[in-house]
Amino acid sequence: MPVALSPGWEAAAPYAIGLLFLGLATFVAIGALSHEEERAWSATIIYLVLGAIAAIGLNLLDLRQLDPFTDVVLIQRVTELALIVAIFAAGLAVEREINRRKWQSVAVLLLVVMPATIGLVALFATQAMGLSLGAAILLGAILAPTDPVLAGDVGLGAPGENEDSVEPRFSLHTEAGINDGLAAPFLLLGMFIAKEGGTGFVGEWLAFDVLYALAVAVVIGAIMGTGIAAVMVRLRERRLLDHEFDQFAAVAAVFVVYGLTEVAGAYGFVAVFVAGFAFRRYEFGHEVNKRVHDGAEDYGKLLELLVILGLGSMISLDRLGEPGLAGGLLAPLLLFVIRPGLVFPLSDRKLMNARERLFLGWFGVRGVAALFYAAVVVHEEVLSREEATTVFWTAAVVVMVSLVLHGVSATPLTNRWVDDD
Repeated sequence: MPVALSPGWEAAAPYAIGLLFLGLATFVAIGALSHEEERAWSATIIYLVLGAIAAIGLNLLDLRQLDPFTDVVLIQRVTELALIVAIFAAGLAVEREINRRKWQSVAVLLLVVMPATIGLVALFATQAMGLSLGAAILLGAILAPTDPVLAGDVGLGAPGENEDSVEPRFSLHTEAGINDGLAAPFLLLGMFIAKEGGTGFVGEWLAFDVLYALAVAVVIGAIMGTGIAAVMVRLRERRLLDHEFDQFAAVAAVFVVYGLTEVAGAYGFVAVFVAGFAFRRYEFGHEVNKRVHDGAEDYGKLLELLVILGLGSMISLDRLGEPGLAGGLLAPLLLFVIRPGLVFPLSDRKLMNARERLFLGWFGVRGVAALFYAAVVVHEEVLSREEATTVFWTAAVVVMVSLVLHGVSATPLTNRWVDDD
């Protein structure tokens, strides 16, 4: 109940304090996002700092922090919403024609680098962190995908701005849009191993979790993306749809495509990206696409703010210590060794020079996708409480390290390694 409706005088309730803080944080976020490309650091660093301040405030007021087990459904749903909106916006921005040569770098990142990353992280987790094989594969699947929300700082711009996009920007952007969905089969593989062991599940996993779920997601995304674009164009031609509401169409399209795909038992993240890509292919004029993209991007940034604030508000010394020394070493190992060590030698030297391949290898940003999949693992209860805690907080620490390191290097390295050419 609002404080003012309570009899007599009463101090502000925690809910009101939370609203006050969220409002102030939003104002700060608006300032942080304004002219972000002109600064040497990303707005996400400010979000994380604000979240840490919230954590201190919660402790001072003796209020409960968000908990990855008690509040797992809330964490999962907010991160899920942030992802599907960002992935749709990512699909809308891809303008390059489908051509084997022009998509070669993306194919390498998705089909070679991502599975290899999962394997190397899992190997480290079993040998250095003492995790079971199932938990190790789950950790690898959680940390393998790059993040479409945060990769936007170094990826593609809005529709109409990317015809001549440089190779590393295109590859990073497209990889981040697609690999969130492609990580799902590996996550399910880890769940099967954690619950059942053996190999009896392999046929079911290949048939339903790989072939069926991916194929159906692509089909639904292609049909719905094209269909929604066709309907919008025809309604606009008949003056039945006002362009002022194009931004809301982004949210409607995301919910319809994602919901339908999940009902069909397929991967909603894959379908949402394909839908954005198909929408762009049908309505290739920049006007409608740009407004729909801008709407998705704006809502994605707002949801990103909530996710990173939530992550920061969960911080405590005890929780940061949950991964142990070995888990803490995984962040620099993944960001400085595994990702660059795979990407740099595998990238096509004819498409990118050495600096661009370094750029592509360095900006494997981890973020909202990792938090979503970590919450899924906790929610499914396939691991012991101890292993689930280690997996969640290892992922969270990697994300926080990535936010800081990539946040401070995005603008200067983009200017020096890519945009100067």
